[in-house]
Amino acid sequence: MLDSHTTRFALWAPDARQVEVECENAAPQPMQRSDDGWFVLRLPCPAGTRYRYRIDGDLSVADPASRAQPDGVHGPSQVLGTEYAWQHPDWQGRPWHEAVIYEVHVGLLGGYAGVARHLPRLAALGVTAIELMPIGQFPGQRNWGYDGVLPFAPQASYGTAQQLKALIDQAHALGLMVLLDVVYNHFGPDGNYLHRYAQGFFREDRHTPWGAAIDFRRRQVRDFFIENALMWLHDYRFDGLRLDAVHAIDDPDFLHELARRVRASTAPGRQVWLTLENERNQAHLLQEGYDAQWNDDGHNALHVLLTGEQEGYYVDYREAPLNKLARCLSQGFVFQGQPDRNGEPRGEASGHLPPSAFVLFLQNHDQIGNRALGERLERLCPPQALRAATGLLLLAPMIPLLFMGDDWGCRQPFLFFTDHHDDLATAVREGRRAEFKGFKAFADPEQRARIPDPNAAQTFLDSQPQWGEDSEQWVALYRRLLYLRHQHIIPRLPGTRALGAQVVDGQGVSARWQLGDGSELRIDLNLGQQPLALDLPARERHLFESCELPPGPPCLPPLSCVVSLTPSCPTEPVHA
Repeated sequence: MLDSHTTRFALWAPDARQVEVECENAAPQPMQRSDDGWFVLRLPCPAGTRYRYRIDGDLSVADPASRAQPDGVHGPSQVLGTEYAWQHPDWQGRPWHEAVIYEVHVGLLGGYAGVARHLPRLAALGVTAIELMPIGQFPGQRNWGYDGVLPFAPQASYGTAQQLKALIDQAHALGLMVLLDVVYNHFGPDGNYLHRYAQGFFREDRHTPWGAAIDFRRRQVRDFFIENALMWLHDYRFDGLRLDAVHAIDDPDFLHELARRVRASTAPGRQVWLTLENERNQAHLLQEGYDAQWNDDGHNALHVLLTGEQEGYYVDYREAPLNKLARCLSQGFVFQGQPDRNGEPRGEASGHLPPSAFVLFLQNHDQIGNRALGERLERLCPPQALRAATGLLLLAPMIPLLFMGDDWGCRQPFLFFTDHHDDLATAVREGRRAEFKGFKAFADPEQRARIPDPNAAQTFLDSQPQWGEDSEQWVALYRRLLYLRHQHIIPRLPGTRALGAQVVDGQGVSARWQLGDGSELRIDLNLGQQPLALDLPARERHLFESCELPPGPPCLPPLSCVVSLTPSCPTEPVHA
């Protein structure tokens, strides 16, 4: 937009001979081509106008940088105004060490307005940040968001851009940060036409699981995604971004440039956070512009200990999982250059990084939804074990992340769902089932046929989280643990360093950290089936016991956790 009645249209289409703007109720208007492949035109065109680009007279497409797609990815784009009046424009964010993240799927909670209705409850619980799964426009009405093809347009089936801004505004009023998961490593399979008029957007010599790799060597490509990041952070006032699967971005210079431009564009005093998903465990990125990484290593070790599962990527953690958990608690990553299950070295040394550089979780969208039947831990392990692991998650000095429903012990699955049609729907359904052919439980074709069809509306409906009979007990646990975190852990987190973690008698882990004020945090975890004799700190130092400790000599019962805090001043009390 140039003003309220004029719009500047621009499309990078180096393979096109001509491009026209097709505005509704108006004749197509030819755009002017420059030598670098850009087509540009200014038109009297107010907010609300719908338009397409017509390529070489025979292909009409949505704007790849469309700000609104009211009729979906195959419909026209819409000129978006800037009429939202922010109610809390002075919000500056929160320090990263205060983050308690709650990941949500916007569609399952009823769209942008539906998520907003949950905010007061989450703030009262002790959550300090919500993280939205990707919302860039995807095909159909239902999707996880990783099939997005128009990353500048908020998903229309979730609501309007104004409703999204209102959600963020309300979160800031409650002291909540809002983070967004963004996908810069691929486009979805339906609705992306860049290859028809801008083949240089991709490189055929490099491929990813989603097809030809995006060519981040090109300035136009880099700017496309960096401008997308800046739009979310500045136009929508998100407080941070989580970059999905950056191991599929074969250009570290792009990641460095994105971080530099985000930092350079952020006003003094405003706090903006950048986190990564990165299978390569590239610790150096966490010192070069990025604040934290989702720590799959920690999750995977805990999952093996809680469930006994050892197939798929859990193969890497089936040997000595307690040792791997201890390494995670004391050094961050488990894999710091060691060979993985494929014999490939993975990771970089991470022990020098602060605990806040790692986002720890027991569940997230991937770790639940990538299961064939989408089961949550509530159905996979004893409640005592989950209660103990939750104590570790919420009181350890890493940044904790919850998945929607964790806080009330949700037992509904989180399934993989899409809204594709015709041949693509068949390919997605059969491909999904074929993924589990190598798993013992689904080796039989009849068993694989039980895996829900991602495109069935019922699959989406079955994934909607619901309250259960024991939900109040779980809410009470989360409320108590987050109260303790805010009172005793968060104020002491800056300057925290690990003091080591050890495996105890082959069934427990004892980990210690020196917090920023000199006090010592200790977490003792027993996920075994036998009591564990342990020299625990004095009971007056216990912040949390996941179950009642027996009288007599110090002993950690099976499936239990004790969290202790020893202040630097011996006479300082720790009980809330």
